[in-house]
Amino acid sequence: MSTQPTPGPGVALSRKLNLLLDTAEAEGRKITFNAVRDAMARAGTPLSRARWHYMRSGTGPAVKKVQLLQNLAVFFGVNEGYLLDADEELPPRVEAQLDLLASMRANKVRNFAARQLDGLSTETLLQIRDLIDEHLRAETPPKP
Repeated sequence: MSTQPTPGPGVALSRKLNLLLDTAEAEGRKITFNAVRDAMARAGTPLSRARWHYMRSGTGPAVKKVQLLQNLAVFFGVNEGYLLDADEELPPRVEAQLDLLASMRANKVRNFAARQLDGLSTETLLQIRDLIDEHLRAETPPKP
């Protein structure tokens, strides 16, 4: 009988931060560490590169600084409690953007494949398409 390792305390926060970053990217905004650092400094909750890294990777100690998490939520335009509550549902805007991002990624993959795989048989192209679709379905997070 195998047991799954218990996720560390920062895994839920990491997932949420990365979802917010993906959402911003889907909206056409590339958020850099410097932008986050500067916004947090203005809000009175300085953020080091090392802390940002372990917050995004889910490693390191749990982040317990409520004001920092609230300021990050404000920066990303979501409910201030979103990063504090491990069970908080995805904000509707984030969920919609994730759906859009998945479609955009699928479209980029298909466009790339169409350009790179020119000359393959129809059957082979359909098999590749099916594999890509299967992979994308497996990556899409279940909706709450």
